[in-house]
Amino acid sequence: MTPLFGALRLPASVIFGSGQRAALGMMTAQIGSRALICTDARMGGDAQFKAIVSDLEANGVKTKVYDRTEADLPIEGISGCVAECADFQPDVENKIPGPVAPVIAVPTTSGTGSEVTPVAVIADTERGTKVGISSPYLIPKIAVCDPELTLSCPPGLTAVSGADALTHAIESFTAAARQVTPDLTVKNVFVGKNILSDTFGLLALQNIFAALRTAVKDGKNLQAREQMMLASLAAGCAFGAAGTAAAHAIQYPVGNETHTPHGMGVALLMPYVMEFNRPTCVGCFAQIGRAIGLSGSDEELSRKVIDEVASLLKDIGIPVTLKELGLPEDKQDWTAESAIGAARLVNNNPRKLDMDAMKAITRAAFSGDRSSLAS
Repeated sequence: MTPLFGALRLPASVIFGSGQRAALGMMTAQIGSRALICTDARMGGDAQFKAIVSDLEANGVKTKVYDRTEADLPIEGISGCVAECADFQPDVENKIPGPVAPVIAVPTTSGTGSEVTPVAVIADTERGTKVGISSPYLIPKIAVCDPELTLSCPPGLTAVSGADALTHAIESFTAAARQVTPDLTVKNVFVGKNILSDTFGLLALQNIFAALRTAVKDGKNLQAREQMMLASLAAGCAFGAAGTAAAHAIQYPVGNETHTPHGMGVALLMPYVMEFNRPTCVGCFAQIGRAIGLSGSDEELSRKVIDEVASLLKDIGIPVTLKELGLPEDKQDWTAESAIGAARLVNNNPRKLDMDAMKAITRAAFSGDRSSLAS
């Protein structure tokens, strides 16, 4: 019998619930007196955001707002923020490397789960690539997850964000299991499949299949928004410990080439990656299938669940092929060659990946022929 093993690395406090943004002022005042608030231009002009800033000020926290944060954060965005805000000398901010000043993360979409993860991704514009940074130091001190902050999230962003959370949940739940040693969690940020991350992965998947379609079609449906924010949070808890795998490895070069959203790319790839992984993941896929209400034998469920994932993604408008996403036909093998170098992600895949396997997945995802990967 395989011994039970679990690992989680999370913020000191995780608060979830509609209206809980009202706690931000009090919580921030307990850990600092000068808060740098980073957001984008749209949220910077939002009435709810302005109310949060006022609440911080009312609780004695001096604030400075930097509202020019961009998607796929370019290095210039970071250096620009530092140059502009250094004189403010915030004590609620992020400093890397090494231990950081306390970060309070407040998500306004339901997808990335970065409010609880040890991961940051920035765009190195000079090299033309995105760079992932992983360190337990990056985990926020506090996460305040208020679903009401997602009510204004447009359908397209809701779909892409939710698809990202779906991918996180599946890849963490099916991640390669590691040999359990005393130094496993000391030497590795991500430790592979384990009993604790699995619990959060299934929680995320149950909520995504129950609520994502509704959240995309009816953005004002608070119950669906609550379920999706819970799903995003849970998926973040899962992959923050277990890690992600092949879909993320392939998306990096695809995203760099097509300049399409991360969540869209990883989700598009997920059915193809699942088809490739299925022989190694029959039991895991069956567990997912039963968790979302499917029935049948393990073998039947392992096939059904891939179809269910593909159907959900199609229903919310995620493209089906890399060709639709804009990847040039002559970049298929280049994509595979670039992806195979992402060792952390490749080694976390449950089925061994080599160059031939990576090319097979990329070609199938370009043509839309999932059956070419079936076994």
